[in-house]
Amino acid sequence: MTAYEPPGEPGAPRQDTAGPGTHGQDTAVYDAVVLAGGGARRLGGADKPGVRVGGRALLDRVLAACAGARTTVVVAAPRPTARPVTWAREDPPGGGPLAALDAGLRDTTAEHVVVLSADLPFLQERTVGRLLGTLRTSGADGVLLTDPDGRDQPLVAAYRTPRLHEVFALLADRHDGLTGLPLRRLVAELSLTRISDPVASFDCDTWDDIATARARIREHGHVLDEWISAAKDELGIDLDVDTGVLLDLARDAAHGVARPAAPLTTFLVGYAAARAGGGPEAVAEAARKAAALAARWAAESTGGSSSGTAPSGAPSDVASDVAPDATPDTRPDAAG
Repeated sequence: MTAYEPPGEPGAPRQDTAGPGTHGQDTAVYDAVVLAGGGARRLGGADKPGVRVGGRALLDRVLAACAGARTTVVVAAPRPTARPVTWAREDPPGGGPLAALDAGLRDTTAEHVVVLSADLPFLQERTVGRLLGTLRTSGADGVLLTDPDGRDQPLVAAYRTPRLHEVFALLADRHDGLTGLPLRRLVAELSLTRISDPVASFDCDTWDDIATARARIREHGHVLDEWISAAKDELGIDLDVDTGVLLDLARDAAHGVARPAAPLTTFLVGYAAARAGGGPEAVAEAARKAAALAARWAAESTGGSSSGTAPSGAPSDVASDVAPDATPDTRPDAAG
């Protein structure tokens, strides 16, 4: 039995249903299992999880999408990752996706588990949240994405963990183990709801897929968000801020002061926010203060007055050109 959920608009703004600090994900506990093994034959045996798209390894991009998981298990040989994970391995290695998923599930305890492959360059937290939210309201055994051609993507899905254990036990008994079994054996035993998302379900099986992903990330409508996400991962920052506010501040500093003031000012805002305890509110307050300063600076340079009043004793028509604490220049070469 299957159900179908209408597609969401790819790239649509995230609709947060959770409280602050949850990044739009469902607040209930879940675990994640990421399958990062396999031979990558269509990539000539390259280390696919380590291939970089938008400056980040594919595996790290997927780990960022399931950052809200209580436990994240990666089924593969251990490697450096941007986020802490638990490592697992099927026995024997290379036993196929069902054996790998079974090995990963042994280190999970949550009722719901998100199952992902390690080659999804466009997967985001909001998609993971949508999978989980649909699972919890649908009554199905699992919710998975379909690709643009309508094919099931069982490795971009959320499942009820106890049900997976039941099916794995059934399949292992029926086939004398899970080694070598295809994913369709699992799908055939489950009641599933399907969600169409041609962007999030895009996976990288070939070098042409890698090239397509790299090109899309550099398109005008995506490059800034991709860069900010990559920079936060690289710097170990898990903070959502209003980038529009920071961009406006950088523009005002560049136009009202000098072009180099833009990056230096945003750096100082970040430093001040960190000293104030960090968080989106601290960034917003530091940006507000810096923007007000930039406005006052620009007003002075164009003949305005930041206070709206003239210094005592100065004619009103020159008030904006004389600083309140101005004193005569007493240098020997000063003009008389």
